[in-house]
Amino acid sequence: MSGSLFFWLSKLAWMVIRPDFLLVAFAVMGMLFLFSGAEKRAKWMLGCVVLSMLVITVVPLGTIFLAPLEHRFSTNPVLPEKVDGVIMLGGAENNFLTHLWHQPEINDAADRYIGFARLVRAYPDAVHLFTGGSASPMHQEWKDANTARQVFMDMGLDISGMIFENQSRNTYENGLFAKNMVQPEPGQTWVLVTTAAHVPRSVGVFNRLGWPVIPYPVDHYTRPDRKFGLGLNFSRNLGRLVTAATEWTGLAAYYITGKTDTLFPSAVSGR
Repeated sequence: MSGSLFFWLSKLAWMVIRPDFLLVAFAVMGMLFLFSGAEKRAKWMLGCVVLSMLVITVVPLGTIFLAPLEHRFSTNPVLPEKVDGVIMLGGAENNFLTHLWHQPEINDAADRYIGFARLVRAYPDAVHLFTGGSASPMHQEWKDANTARQVFMDMGLDISGMIFENQSRNTYENGLFAKNMVQPEPGQTWVLVTTAAHVPRSVGVFNRLGWPVIPYPVDHYTRPDRKFGLGLNFSRNLGRLVTAATEWTGLAAYYITGKTDTLFPSAVSGR
């Protein structure tokens, strides 16, 4: 499957299977059944929607499904004295608002910038690489890399020696295009910074490309002890459920299409 076909199919498929869309879709279908006189079907459909909303409100399903993703790799890993390169994956940027406000706008994955900046300062002689184009099907002109440049400058980092890859549209292309740019050599040590829940899929991609990396997870949703409690927070729980569904669906899609070697990647390819 070509890169563009996969990109468009994945975007279209995710639009109709994401949990928040399904809730709205089933609610609309229930109302249509009600207005058409099919009251039994309407009651069943709307009852399922209400029950699902109650469960999501009380039970932090998103946190439960995010926990194994975030605990797959160690946080704050012990790094060697010499690191050849540090990579940051795009995805923390809000390129639309950056374009509108003429200043860098980033989202709740901003911890990626903190982690990357920490490693840039710790390893000033390493290659510093940002990879991220645009994940938007309609606005490929608004690039993560352009927003990242502004953020790094505002943080006081010297970007003159940084490498910015700005054509990738998804995680697989992040790894592929970045590898083509820097041509990493066997035996080199590279550190990969991205959101903790996104690390398994990212590491799987880099393993598949023959580019082993040390993952540096940031931007956590769960607790280190994996404990969770019941509560009443529909919006937060739904948001985390969407995030978890994004990653688990992505892991499955990448494995099926051969972009990773295993369904739940670990530090060693094929495991």
